[in-house]
Amino acid sequence: MASTHNRLTIKAETSAYWRIIIENPPINLYDPEMFAELNVLMDKIEADRELKVVVFESANTDYFVAHYDLERGEVVPEQPGAAEFSAWPKFVTRLAQSRVVSVAKLRGRARGHGSELALACDMRFASKEKAVLAQVEVGVAVVPGGGATEWLAALAGRSRALEIICGADDFDADTAEKYGWVNRSIPDAELDAFVDNFARRVASFEKRALELAKKLVNARAGVPTEADRWSSNQAFIGTTSWPETQALIGKMYEKGLQQDGDFELRLGHHVGHVAR
Repeated sequence: MASTHNRLTIKAETSAYWRIIIENPPINLYDPEMFAELNVLMDKIEADRELKVVVFESANTDYFVAHYDLERGEVVPEQPGAAEFSAWPKFVTRLAQSRVVSVAKLRGRARGHGSELALACDMRFASKEKAVLAQVEVGVAVVPGGGATEWLAALAGRSRALEIICGADDFDADTAEKYGWVNRSIPDAELDAFVDNFARRVASFEKRALELAKKLVNARAGVPTEADRWSSNQAFIGTTSWPETQALIGKMYEKGLQQDGDFELRLGHHVGHVAR
């Protein structure tokens, strides 16, 4: 079944295991319609008493989710689940605290908000050959506003979080694994089977035990609060209005930002050269 505008398609492998297929051509931008569908998805997840595990993956092998749509990000479309971007921390909190286990299967580029969607999931498994992760915001004269600051500081530690965020460059799956950004870097030919087997294994277990295990780990792991994420979200929204940011983004649009092509494919490289 497909949600409105079809950015997300739910494929129910079993009553306990759903795959969420992301498809927003040409580069899987995170846009307001995708956010609306994610909110509707959370409603469905919370209402389903049999569901135990969800896997987020992309239909586009080049992009998991490219990044936040800088042109339309603050639009609120007329469709179920629509909300301003400032409501993102609420969505993340719902996902992190939900009864289900969430997994991101990363193939292609997960930059900016794409990385942050993956970080919002409980686990991340990445294609060794095809996954690219980045928090490019500082290179675009903004700061991360979707949770990267909070999650990466906890997962990778202060110095590596600063390297990722202030360096604004692309990271391969092996380095991301070493830094704790992803759980595992897995050969691409084995990724689908690994994630599917893992999800089916989890889906076979007693639901109450899974829920309690997640709740106990969350309590001990120091999951960032909605207030923490809200603060970063507001900082991001504020930086988008800076004159320097607007000028830099304008240059990037001229070079191919948010278009299918080399600029987006090698965005980590290009953001390091636009302002020079």
